[in-house]
Order: sequence, then C-alpha cells, then structure tokens
Amino acid sequence: MKTSVKIVIILLVVAAAAAAIMLKGNKSRDAANAAPPAVATTAASPSAAAVKLPKLLDLGATKCISCKMMAPILEELKKEYAGRMNVEFIDVWQNKDAAKQYGVDIIPLQIFFDANGKELFRHEGFFAREDILAKWQELGVQF
Repeated sequence: MKTSVKIVIILLVVAAAAAAIMLKGNKSRDAANAAPPAVATTAASPSAAAVKLPKLLDLGATKCISCKMMAPILEELKKEYAGRMNVEFIDVWQNKDAAKQYGVDIIPLQIFFDANGKELFRHEGFFAREDILAKWQELGVQF
C-alpha cells in the first residue's frame, strides 16, 4: 500500500474519532440541560415528596458484567444512606425510554443529582464505593 493511501486512511480515522467525541459532548450537554427527573413518591409515604435528598441514579442492565459488579455497591449505599440519599437503578435494556431520556451511551452510567434534581456529575463505567463517596464529598454533599 502506498504511503499516501496510508496517510489518507489515518486522517479519516482521526476525523471519525473527533466527530464521535464532538457528538458525545453534544449529547452530554443536551442531557445536562434536560428537565430534572420527577421526584418519585409512594402512597405509603406521602411525606416523601416533602423530603428532598441527593440522588445517585445508576443506569445499566442486570446482565451487564460491570453493572453486576455495581449492584452490591448500590444496595449497600441504599441501605447505609437511607433517609440521606436516594439510590436508584434503572435497567436500560428493559427501559429503553430511560436510556434516551438520560442520554446513555455506555453502561453502567452513574448520574449524581442534588436535592433539587439538578444534575451535578456523570460517570461511565464501574465506580467503586469509595470513589462514589469521594465524588459526593467533592461535589459538596456531606452525609
């Protein structure tokens, strides 16, 4: 293969990668500017609507390996920080609308929301318990 053909191929690959990065950045901004999710309440606890808590939303799938690794961490956080933080999991393979709503590109995806529902931070991939708690602290949320 000629050197000039190799250079053209390399330039095309670089351009495609740059376009993908730009598109992903636009999706992240669109998701960040989307309306915050509604606060879920149950009939059993009508006062739950009055209590606003920071929320960790994990979007993944029950059959995804990294998501399976996240499951016990999320359950532990949900129990340990009950009444101080909401922890929610949505299976985006079963709920494709949620994947669109939150602009999911890679799972698992963790989204950190403040008590008013404003998105503070997104993380793609496995996120260790210590790193999650450190991120909350970095965002100024103390438990």
